[in-house]
Amino acid sequence: MSTSQPRSRQVAERAEATRATLISAARRLFVEKGYFDTGTEEIVQEAAVTRGALYHHFADKKALFLAVFEAVEDDLLANAGGIDAPDSFTRLRNGLIGFLDASLTAEVQRVLLIDGPAVLGWPEWRALEAKYGLGAIRALLTAAIVEGSMRDHPIDALAHILLASVDEAALYIANAADPHVARDLAVSAMDSLLGGLSAH
Repeated sequence: MSTSQPRSRQVAERAEATRATLISAARRLFVEKGYFDTGTEEIVQEAAVTRGALYHHFADKKALFLAVFEAVEDDLLANAGGIDAPDSFTRLRNGLIGFLDASLTAEVQRVLLIDGPAVLGWPEWRALEAKYGLGAIRALLTAAIVEGSMRDHPIDALAHILLASVDEAALYIANAADPHVARDLAVSAMDSLLGGLSAH
């Protein structure tokens, strides 16, 4: 009993390490080449694992892409959590603008905004964006109203509207001929939208 538990733990740790290696390798290749120009053979070579290991952890390339997509989203949320601001409304604004800034990076552009809708399909992409963004936006809106940094508004409807706005703005930036100009225009528009909500 005592020897089987450490062995089981070692097997589980190796499996988790292999899965993480596959996600990391696929993430690099998907950013560099895009999902559709990356083959599974390249991924297993990059990860230095067998094809069998790939299909042990992921049903297909799309399932691996989903894991990469969620890893990028998790990193975005982790980085957004450290935003320093005097009130919840400012934190909301900084978080939304931060996502627009992140949409200038190759990783967010390629994985979340270009390949994401194409690979996963629009309904699943929207559901994932809601999963990662809606709760955070709703929580900040609630806190901003409670503390008085934002006027009272219907939170659920407003959270959906802000999520849709920031997603569309990010897609606009990612697909623009000049993403940096598009980012500045999107930030200006977002600030105009948020200006109507502030209590100040």
